[in-house]
Amino acid sequence: MRADDLLRPAHALAQRGVRLARLALDALVPPTCPVCDTPVEAAGLICYACFPRFRPIAPPVCDACGLPVRGEDTPPPICPACASRRPLFGRARAVWLYGGAAKDVILRLKYADREDLAVPLGWLMARAGADLLREADLLVPVPLHLRRLVARRYNQAALLARAISRVSRIPVAVDALRRTRATPALAELSREEREASLIGAFAVRPRWRGRISGRRIVLIDDVLTSGATAEACAEALLAAGAAAVDVLAAARTPPPSADAA
Repeated sequence: MRADDLLRPAHALAQRGVRLARLALDALVPPTCPVCDTPVEAAGLICYACFPRFRPIAPPVCDACGLPVRGEDTPPPICPACASRRPLFGRARAVWLYGGAAKDVILRLKYADREDLAVPLGWLMARAGADLLREADLLVPVPLHLRRLVARRYNQAALLARAISRVSRIPVAVDALRRTRATPALAELSREEREASLIGAFAVRPRWRGRISGRRIVLIDDVLTSGATAEACAEALLAAGAAAVDVLAAARTPPPSADAA
């Protein structure tokens, strides 16, 4: 008898225990929609009212920045912006376009102490970034500056990275990157201003340099906006010897033309 045959009953018993524990938890704390808290049938499900407010990103997408493009999915298309200037990272993928219900759920994770939302978001991100994760050696979250981390008490990107790691079995290096200095809020800055403010803002911790060298890294964040933060992080990781850096986010800010549509 093979070892797998001996372990199969124990595995089935463990799975049954997980299902029973989930049912017990649902009985004590009924599952709700992560966007609006309306009761739903199971944890992680989105209610019927909120579901249409999401704008999922579906193929074809630009192979570099991950934004939707028109045309065929083979060969992998490149949008005009990336054709004229490729980002420092290799590829980016995201679950949704940022806005509507996607914005609501990410803001709840980020500012409303809803750390539990990282689990369903991580599962969705693992599906959206399956092509990146198949080739990845290590997950690295975008870090917060210490001052912001103390104020918020947790880094939402690190929570997402841990959730993706549990699904994908890819190890996560939570503290591989650090912010060398605080940077201004980027929301109101132009792309050029963002890039200028982020010069030298990230560095790889010395103890991680040997473990990053030669590895394919997937950088994890909640929202990918202009890509300036992701590029600054990718620059630091590549300088430390990473073989490649891809980016996986929960949401991607749409281009202006998509916002107007």
